[in-house]
Amino acid sequence: MDDAHGVMQIHSCPSALAQHVEWTLSHVLGTVIRLDWREQPALDRGVRAELDWIGAAGSAARLASAMRGWKDTRFEVTESTGPNRDGVRFVHTPSLGIFYTLTDAIGNAMIGEDRIRYAMELAAGDARELERELSIALGTVWDEELEPYRAARFIPSLVGDASRAV
Repeated sequence: MDDAHGVMQIHSCPSALAQHVEWTLSHVLGTVIRLDWREQPALDRGVRAELDWIGAAGSAARLASAMRGWKDTRFEVTESTGPNRDGVRFVHTPSLGIFYTLTDAIGNAMIGEDRIRYAMELAAGDARELERELSIALGTVWDEELEPYRAARFIPSLVGDASRAV
């Protein structure tokens, strides 16, 4: 039953793996996927693509699991909230691996009570340590590592004075 939807952003992928990524996404979603690959200037011989997907609940987890470990591949995949379920966000970078968080209806990260208590316990009253632990719980280091790949979405046009999406 296709009752879930979300977005898969492949921020960087070696161009040689692009077709394999499409096959992987097609297998997970059960339909033929053809992506509009664009140059990724932040990765030598790299490409990027985005996919709005529809599938069964839990597809974001299956997509993230199938994609993790691909060399030099950075991605984010979200699944929107639905009846009786929270949304989710998975982020992957080769150096950090997978980050996972629940999200609310507008995409905000939701940190559970147990994770906050754990951060407080580790911080033991040290405000800087608490800030560090909450930053980890929010996935800040993943976002920081992905930022150069996100920023590379728009580069100056080679012709004219406009910018073009890549």
